[in-house]
Amino acid sequence: MKKYIIAIIFMALISPVFAQNNAEESPNVYCVNVSVEKIYNTNQGYIIFYRTQRGITSVGLPYSWFYGGGATKAEFVRLPMASDWPSMTVFYNNGELTHIRVYTHRHRGHYTWGNIAQGIDTSSYFTDEETITLKF
Repeated sequence: MKKYIIAIIFMALISPVFAQNNAEESPNVYCVNVSVEKIYNTNQGYIIFYRTQRGITSVGLPYSWFYGGGATKAEFVRLPMASDWPSMTVFYNNGELTHIRVYTHRHRGHYTWGNIAQGIDTSSYFTDEETITLKF
């Protein structure tokens, strides 16, 4: 019995030496969720108007983020039938954009989806950058 007690004490003293410390390597992952007011489909991508503390602002998401080959940067997630208000969640890892999920109404006929008239220049909403900056 003494041998078992000594072995347990020895293991209790030695086990912290082999424990891994992942605190230094853990990524700084966070997400930001905003309420979407309107989504416009354009020839370059989607313009999403979302609610902030100061009002409503917009961001442009190019089609290549949704429908590009391989791993895409953004996706649409259809909301369940009981829920009808869209939102957008932007995921960051160490300050860099990793993924965007836009939770939308099941039907594109919902009043949160809109159309922009042809001939309107929407290029100011889309940049060549691989990231977006949300305004609050």
